[in-house]
Amino acid sequence: MDRSLHLRERLGLVIDPELGASIVELGMVGEVEVDETGHARVQVSLTTLGCPLRAQIDRDIREAAKSIDGIESVEVVMGVLEPTAKAALMKKAREIAQRAAPLTTIPLRTPVLMIASGKGGVGKSSVTANLAVALAMTGRTIGVLDADIWGFSLTRLLGIHGDVEARGAKMIPLERNLGSGRIRLLSMGMLAPEDQALLWRGLVVQKAVAQFIQDADWSGIDYLLIDTPPGTGDIAMTLARILPQMGQILVTTPAIAAQRVAVRAADFARKSNIRVIGLVENMSGFECSCGLHHDLFGVGGGSALSGELDVPLLAQIPLDAAISEGSDAGVPFALGEPVSGVFHRLAEVILTDIAPPVGASGCSARLLDALERAVEAAN
Repeated sequence: MDRSLHLRERLGLVIDPELGASIVELGMVGEVEVDETGHARVQVSLTTLGCPLRAQIDRDIREAAKSIDGIESVEVVMGVLEPTAKAALMKKAREIAQRAAPLTTIPLRTPVLMIASGKGGVGKSSVTANLAVALAMTGRTIGVLDADIWGFSLTRLLGIHGDVEARGAKMIPLERNLGSGRIRLLSMGMLAPEDQALLWRGLVVQKAVAQFIQDADWSGIDYLLIDTPPGTGDIAMTLARILPQMGQILVTTPAIAAQRVAVRAADFARKSNIRVIGLVENMSGFECSCGLHHDLFGVGGGSALSGELDVPLLAQIPLDAAISEGSDAGVPFALGEPVSGVFHRLAEVILTDIAPPVGASGCSARLLDALERAVEAAN
């Protein structure tokens, strides 16, 4: 297939973060060209150049291009829709919204972040738990799905225990209030004893993950964090199919072995149409009581991997015994961390840059459409 056509086809999987529909189907994509050197040029028209979601759309387009062999560089040219095109976009968005009820109670506009790693032992679940706490402490409702069916641990890490109830044929996630915010969790740890192995194979595991999403009441959440098993496999593909708006945050350590496996995890994500939106380097260094800093697993690995994958390095989390102790006790480290701490800074980056809550944005056609209807009603 011609690479320009292939890229346009792939852009059809890029979802407008607020309208929850393909930017191609909405008519936002103009000319798409890939020259003989592998340089891609994509023209995109927004409702306004001042759109707060502009950076996210730009990143998603670049991620789409990176999944195509032979594309070496990407240029995204942003423009503004003409009034007639803007009206057509509004009409198309309404039609798409009316086609069918969603498969889940998770709105397409809700940011979904898949916390992943190429290998086990890098602290992925600890990062998920503490990030959830830091986000919830900003007054938001954070959904957390423990999709590591065989290696579930978030019930212990978050200190949330109990039996799952069903209302209206939907599982109800268990909650933990954190000030004006809260965490809502579903995990196999609520359905199986912590010391019992699950002898489940691929299809059964895929069905369990799908049920945690489709047969659960996630309404009202501001974010959904999904802790996935290490490596690449069926669970990630199941999640990508059900949640097209999902983005991946990769967790690694400075060790070269962890970095090489993380590269494969990123490649798998891109080939599965999952956006790789950032990298977290865990266990990046250790401060001993004498005041000296020790790089136990190497140094500079996160920065190098960030450059290789062309994704931002979101945080470098130190090796700290207090993080492990808090996890074992069900009292996440982020609960007692100052707002200037590493997990709260990571949450701030996500809230303001990587995956801002759509409710904070005022540029969407949905809001413009509401304004137009109000004007029409006044006349």
